Amino acid sequence: MKLLDELVQMLGQPYVLTGKDAESSLVDWRGRYSGTAIAVVRPGSVQEVADVVKWCVANKVPVVPQGGNTGLCGGATPDSSGTALVVSLGRLNRVRGIDTDNDTMVVEAGCILQMVQQAARDADRLFPLSLAAEGSCTIGGNLATNAGGTQVLRYGNTRELVLGIEVVTAEGKILHGLRGLRKDNTGYDLRDLFIGSEGTLGIITAATVKLYPLPVAQCTALAGLRSITDAVSLLSSARKGFGSLLTGFELIAGDCLNAVVQCYPQQRIPFEGESARLPWYALLELSDSESEEHARARFETVVGGAIEDGLVVDAVIAENIAQSKALWHLRESIPLAEKTLGKSIKHDVSIPVSRMAEFVEKTDASLQAHFPGIQHITFGHLGDGNLHYNVARGSYSEEQLLSKQYDVYELVHESVHAFEGSISAEHGVGQLKRDALPRYKDPVEMDLMRRIKAALDPNDIMNPGKVLASRSANSTK
Repeated sequence: MKLLDELVQMLGQPYVLTGKDAESSLVDWRGRYSGTAIAVVRPGSVQEVADVVKWCVANKVPVVPQGGNTGLCGGATPDSSGTALVVSLGRLNRVRGIDTDNDTMVVEAGCILQMVQQAARDADRLFPLSLAAEGSCTIGGNLATNAGGTQVLRYGNTRELVLGIEVVTAEGKILHGLRGLRKDNTGYDLRDLFIGSEGTLGIITAATVKLYPLPVAQCTALAGLRSITDAVSLLSSARKGFGSLLTGFELIAGDCLNAVVQCYPQQRIPFEGESARLPWYALLELSDSESEEHARARFETVVGGAIEDGLVVDAVIAENIAQSKALWHLRESIPLAEKTLGKSIKHDVSIPVSRMAEFVEKTDASLQAHFPGIQHITFGHLGDGNLHYNVARGSYSEEQLLSKQYDVYELVHESVHAFEGSISAEHGVGQLKRDALPRYKDPVEMDLMRRIKAALDPNDIMNPGKVLASRSANSTK
């Protein structure tokens, strides 16, 4: 095939994958979306990425950028037409430089998030982006979806951790924007336009990210609660008691922890009796710049006060790093346990924290009224209002549950909209929420998004059918 020969000549035979070699890149992590492609290519430099995009423009070939392929909304999966080229950025995996005086690091898009964290630690610095998939997701994918994670409460989403980016545009040009400046008001903020665009406007190939001092001590606690209302009150108390030292506040339904223990018996809920059977738990993390003793004393004061006030039924404060890791491992194992127990209907939503309890109560009741016997798997980052409001099969078979998924999506999304929330908090839009987006976004916003897409990607080749419906015949329906 002439097209493949041209790609091989451009990149080298080992970096143009077809057949079985390409299969893992054509299916998403959840196994929900699959497609076909001309090939999967693995460029080794930003110039090779630019050359590939120029080739795609010349040959009218759609481009599907891909990082670690850990996304949950089908944003990195090609459609079934077989006309697209998947551009995997895994070979762009260098740390180009670290500036500890400026507290910045330049990393390429294919760097595994855990590798970026470690490179920062090796320089006695912290890169605070942290999420369950950090051992396999890439910084490019994090940038493409504006990933959140467990420390957004203190440090913000990925967008807030980035000062500059390098991008290959939809025409194959290279935008050299890796400035390590915290103040730069020289026109439109193109950086924030590309971050979160899911590869539909261009391909981010590198970024200049912010670094922070390593905390002297971190303290973790798991608190048992009777209700989300109590969790919100505990969050307010923790914010008042810890201030900016509060780096994590996770809400976890008891059913989530039970699912983890069921799938992974080596893990355990660190409570006994009634405390091990509570409906809700909160995982709190404090990062202290003084000492472990100071961190623990602050924790005991705030959590102890919450117990006295009746907000917390019981609490476990980690005594050491191993216990802290065990508590976080419980939280981070929830998505894997969900996958083990069968496919579920996932929602990544944001709700005003003040209305979170009411949202869950009303939406749970509405779902049970329409689909009696389904199971609620609810957890998320309460500190920033992000809830993973998932629906498992309960008394249904997997096939029965999935046959109702679009009705479930509509019900939940309508409820989110009624509570003035967002149907996508940190996972992106991809294919999963593309068609629902116009229903819940302002028409002027949608129009501006389409006009930006048309201006920056006039050939409609950049990840078509993701976020916005494709203007071409290759739309993913």
